[in-house]
Amino acid sequence: MSHSRRSVLLGAAALLVAPKSAGAQSAPQMNVFKDPNCGCCSAWIEILEQDGFIITTEARTSGGLVQEKIKRGIPRNMASCHTAEIEGYVIEGHVPPRDIRKLLAERPDAIGLAVPGMPFGSPGMGPESQREAYEVHLILRDGATEVYTHYDAAA
Repeated sequence: MSHSRRSVLLGAAALLVAPKSAGAQSAPQMNVFKDPNCGCCSAWIEILEQDGFIITTEARTSGGLVQEKIKRGIPRNMASCHTAEIEGYVIEGHVPPRDIRKLLAERPDAIGLAVPGMPFGSPGMGPESQREAYEVHLILRDGATEVYTHYDAAA
């Protein structure tokens, strides 16, 4: 093998095992606690996966889900059908992927995001073209909340 061909092969091999550059972004990984029979939770997960998230799930009974919410500091008025964790934050309910990405980029000092209840037209809850108005809330460490994003009703 010639010296130049060997150099090319060694260089290519080095690229394969080199660590990712600081600018490279890996897919966000999220763990979701949900009722195993909940179709809207599964639909939300599919939307996140299509957006590039890597999702793992853990089945919980309704009582087990309540315990997950309490353990993570979700105020009762912010509760929804599923609870998730991602990079130290809690995601409660049908939060859109772009709001989760914004949270991860901004890294506020907060517990996480919530879409209380199950608003029609939020991700996993029916067509966005027919959605009702809803808000994504930022849950602060003291349990207070503030509006993070507002979504108008579909026209």
